[in-house]
Amino acid sequence: MTVRLLTNIGRLWTGNEVLSNAAILVHNDRIAWVGRAPDLPQSVPGVVDDIVDVDHVENLGGALVTPGLIDAHTHPVYAGNRYAELAIRTGGSTSSAITAAGGGVGSTVTVTRGTDPWTLCNGVRERLRGWLLNGTTTVEAKTGYHLTRDGELADVRLLRELEKEPMMPRVHVTFLAAHVVPPEYFGRQREYVEAVGAWCADAAAAGADSVDVYCDEGHFTTEESRWVLASGRNVGLLPRIHAGLFSRRGAVQLAAELGCASADGLHHMSDEDIAIMSRYGVPAVVCPATALQRGKVPPVRQMIKHGVQIALGSDHNPGYCGITSMSLVIAMAVSAFGMSVNDALRAATLGGATVLGAPDRGVLAPGRLADIVQWDADHEGAFAWSFGLKPRRVWRGGTPVQ
Repeated sequence: MTVRLLTNIGRLWTGNEVLSNAAILVHNDRIAWVGRAPDLPQSVPGVVDDIVDVDHVENLGGALVTPGLIDAHTHPVYAGNRYAELAIRTGGSTSSAITAAGGGVGSTVTVTRGTDPWTLCNGVRERLRGWLLNGTTTVEAKTGYHLTRDGELADVRLLRELEKEPMMPRVHVTFLAAHVVPPEYFGRQREYVEAVGAWCADAAAAGADSVDVYCDEGHFTTEESRWVLASGRNVGLLPRIHAGLFSRRGAVQLAAELGCASADGLHHMSDEDIAIMSRYGVPAVVCPATALQRGKVPPVRQMIKHGVQIALGSDHNPGYCGITSMSLVIAMAVSAFGMSVNDALRAATLGGATVLGAPDRGVLAPGRLADIVQWDADHEGAFAWSFGLKPRRVWRGGTPVQ
């Protein structure tokens, strides 16, 4: 049993309120008490009989402290890179032209399939470590670059095993075999959709938490998406959906119909879509880096105005974005989406916890996981100023990781 006292917190952003001159008492991997330092109790029943007997006291030097950040949308299981593709895209080449020339998701699938498991694992490990060292203690991680039954299931197991290692964030595993149709299924898209639906039970058994489908132009139709998501939901996977990245194809309506845990992307949104998400309680995951690259910004302020729950994601993937810093994503959300610092920070903590179905994190409160970050700043406004605010220290489940 370990009891740790974090004190001399200059500004504590709990997710529910802001406290000055605060302290946090941690018991094993959970928060036992949080509040203003002058109100620290002499004893906490079941935790410590006398506060002087805590195992560790850490003076945080008046710094800003927040919950561990949560990245609600990533694609980290891949090999190789697409730097050359990025260069020609910025020169004016379209996505369809790049794909026709052998680029796009298909090129990553080819390289990933040809990479030995050891090399692939090491690459994913380094990416996940990068998130944790940058203050992100929970990462939603999708499969989707093998597009075979055995390859996708191996990716699920890889993520589950890496989570157990030291210096790793918590991982929410999303099964995204319905990313694109692989080349061996050319002309047999419906057959592939049925195959992915049949793999969902195996993905759940391997440790997946969610099932996702890319419902958009050049990917999967709403009917095909419904089949995959319903198959996953029937075996206990949370359904989520890539929606409106290139066009409106009814993905938002499908998310409402199936009760999706999130609709992600949402670059192309109508007032009707926003009303549907608000009415049916469909949370939105928005990714500022990808929105900026694609030149289409989702109407985030309108969604907030209508009560839609917002979460932030880096959308880390080999084709568009290599970010593993959620503090950078927060700054970009403030600049690109017009979000307030508080709204963006909340979307990167409580919002992420909501869409991942993880009520034990995202807020600093008694009983929650002690996923905590001390930042190199004394006020949350620094997130909007620094464009990549650095943590001084990170605790995952009460254990310091740096």
